[in-house]
Amino acid sequence: MNNYKGHICPRLSRVACFVAAQIALITGTMMTAQARDYFDPALLELGAPGHKAIDLSSFEDKGGQLPGTYRVDVFLNNEKMETRNVEFRMARNAKGSDVLQPCIPVDDLANWGVLVKKYPELGASGSACANLAAIPQANSEFRFERLQLLLSLPQTAVSNSARGWVDTKLWDEGVPAALLNYSLTGANNYARSGQGDDSNNQYVNLRPGINIGPWRLRNYTTWSRSDNGGVNGTAESHWDTVYTYAQRDIISLKSQFTAGDSSTAADVFDSVSFRGAQLASDDDMLPESLRGYAPVVRGIARTNAQVTIRQNGYTIYQTYVAPGSFEITDMYPTGGAGDLYVTIKESDGSEQQLVIPYASLPVLQREGRLKYAITSGVYRSYDNSVDQTALSEGTVIYGLPWGYTVYGGGQFASKYQSLALGLGKNLGDLGALSGDITQSWAKQKNQDKESGQSWRVRYSKNFVQTGTNFAIAGYRYATDGYWGMQEVLDTYTDGNTYTLQERRRNRAELTVSQDLWEGGGNLGLSAAREDYWNTDRRMESYTASYNNSRDGISYGLSYTYNLNSTVNYGAGSHRSGRIYDKDQLFAFNVSVPLSKLFGDKTSTTYANYMLNTSKNGNTTNSVSVGGTTLEDNNLSWSVQQGYGSQGQSNSGAVNTDWRAAYGEINGGYTYDHNSQRMNYGAQGGIIAHENGVTFGQPLGETVALVVAPQAKGVSVQGQTGVKTDFRGYAVVPYTSPYRKNDVTLNTQTFADDTEVAITTQTVIPTRGAVVKATYQTSVGNRVLMTLLRTNGQSVPFGAIVTSKDTQGAEGFIVGDAGQAYLTGLAQNGQLNVKWGSGTDEHCTVMYSLLKVTSSIANINGQCR
Repeated sequence: MNNYKGHICPRLSRVACFVAAQIALITGTMMTAQARDYFDPALLELGAPGHKAIDLSSFEDKGGQLPGTYRVDVFLNNEKMETRNVEFRMARNAKGSDVLQPCIPVDDLANWGVLVKKYPELGASGSACANLAAIPQANSEFRFERLQLLLSLPQTAVSNSARGWVDTKLWDEGVPAALLNYSLTGANNYARSGQGDDSNNQYVNLRPGINIGPWRLRNYTTWSRSDNGGVNGTAESHWDTVYTYAQRDIISLKSQFTAGDSSTAADVFDSVSFRGAQLASDDDMLPESLRGYAPVVRGIARTNAQVTIRQNGYTIYQTYVAPGSFEITDMYPTGGAGDLYVTIKESDGSEQQLVIPYASLPVLQREGRLKYAITSGVYRSYDNSVDQTALSEGTVIYGLPWGYTVYGGGQFASKYQSLALGLGKNLGDLGALSGDITQSWAKQKNQDKESGQSWRVRYSKNFVQTGTNFAIAGYRYATDGYWGMQEVLDTYTDGNTYTLQERRRNRAELTVSQDLWEGGGNLGLSAAREDYWNTDRRMESYTASYNNSRDGISYGLSYTYNLNSTVNYGAGSHRSGRIYDKDQLFAFNVSVPLSKLFGDKTSTTYANYMLNTSKNGNTTNSVSVGGTTLEDNNLSWSVQQGYGSQGQSNSGAVNTDWRAAYGEINGGYTYDHNSQRMNYGAQGGIIAHENGVTFGQPLGETVALVVAPQAKGVSVQGQTGVKTDFRGYAVVPYTSPYRKNDVTLNTQTFADDTEVAITTQTVIPTRGAVVKATYQTSVGNRVLMTLLRTNGQSVPFGAIVTSKDTQGAEGFIVGDAGQAYLTGLAQNGQLNVKWGSGTDEHCTVMYSLLKVTSSIANINGQCR
């Protein structure tokens, strides 16, 4: 809400605006020879000769307004700085005219990058307001209709900061808060055709946290339960703690300090889980930094399958998929690196295994940039049977001139030591390349000490001209005596038993995406291959995919080849399965919007066809219909029916997912020849803060808390299903740390009695913060009131009306005939009306709206 004289904001009624516009048009036409538009305020009082004219000279110039304090968006050279209250005062400009000028402290200009030391006259007057005239060619423009303050300064007066740079003084550590992220998935499986037994399983992950100042306390705990049923079946359940740590920013070092459970980075060495302390650079604190690599898990399920993803021994994700190709992109961050091991458990008990490379990009830094990580603690395994061996690790990466980057480090423990040295090169149009060598000295349990080397080459490049993107291309070769730290420390288990560890020899990985000719679609390839010195086991996984769309119709093909050693499980049990030694899977899918079939352009429903075949299984054809519905398209649904080439292999599925303001729930039913399954899930986030408890969708690492008092049911733009609760609070689950994030309320979802002056707020959170996006709301009745004095005359045009009961003392301007459009009024109350400083130039109105039922009340008010 705009403010005037101590947070009082004048607003013209619609009638007054119309009258003023017509008079300005007439008088402007009559006096085109004048240098400025002018109209006689006395003309507004025609028909009321007893009124004293009101001083409206402030509105005669373009953009003119009354002095006061207004909440505006501040722009400096077309770049938004922040949204804040700014006081505007009448001051003389360089031409000697009295104009409205913003009062901005010199320190605020410095925070926005203005070189204030270059212009000492900015604060020479001793006033709290900077003298913008001290900067040659500087000017300001107040766009009242948009509530924007535009500052234009010569480029020489502003620091040449990197694009996207945000001053650290503007970083917001957020409010004290307690957080809880929760996710539950489960399934009840019922055997069919007399094969196998019924079973059910559940998986829960909880991620509680506490924010106090710059400190972030986080925990990640999982619980899983499996009941195989049957006569001899037993239910097993267990809790796992993936990590517990405290973390805070070290802004001066552009680093993060972590104490507790975490994992080392995978830039130089393979990631290792530890419990201790770490100080490491945070690239996100730098402008235009490269975001961390996040893998996408893709695969093909032959049947209704359960997908489990493990990292560093911990189960970090579990879900259920229908037959065909699938893609997983919503995994929670685990605070570390390490390859992802994916298990696809089919309905017949068989399994597929995939390995997804993680954090394998070339190591490059800008010239002069130093990136480091120092870690000290004890080794932490996913179970408690491994010794907690003390360890330490240090890595350094430094950007050299001419596009070179040098990096290296060391790992040290009583049973293991290694040193690494590498060099990276920015090849310009040819991409980025890095190579390194690691020398290790290892002593496994009950084994002689060994030494060896590991050689590694990594490459990435995005060829814009040809549309080719090498996300990962890497190769590693290890000599016979080379071991990684985790491989060695895992041998020190409780007791005297010792299992011979596999010795990795070769590893190659590739992920490439190729855009074809215009309209030709995209081709994707990925491959991973590993073999070992002391076993004949070899793991290979190859995937090729093609996707395209035309006129809203999308289609794709994918092929996967997996090679793994045969491993039986469930030995001695009446149930058993096997991991396929070799398997080849092919999938084809096409999706057609129903708008193409029936001409309904507003439809969000799609018809889909999928072909899915496996060398070790059958061929399935499936047809499904699905889409989104509800006002915000936050309910997705699908119905699928499949037909197999082999007898008794038909399948079907029904799935729904609802993203609501207070969380997300999903459920489904699937069946095939082997079993039928009911699966379900729920996830969401809870934030306890100084103003109460707010429920929302699953929280990201850094979140924003919308505070719009009493404005309930208001949606946030760009956030599906996110709405304010009955108190006007909502959680925006994802924001970018150290960056400007605009949080905008959707005006179309405002209630009839709700108004918000500025619907967009900008927040700049630190990592893990809960920052408030606070809005000044006006919730109450809307009234078009005709104000009459005791002598029967209307209140003069331009008088200011305020309500002492309204938050912020919002003000309104009286239009012609004493009419004023008022918002945010209570059912009854008192209004103060003022049109001058004399004792007879103000009055009060007592009003009551108890019998008013229309959305805009039209009443008279007696001003006494």
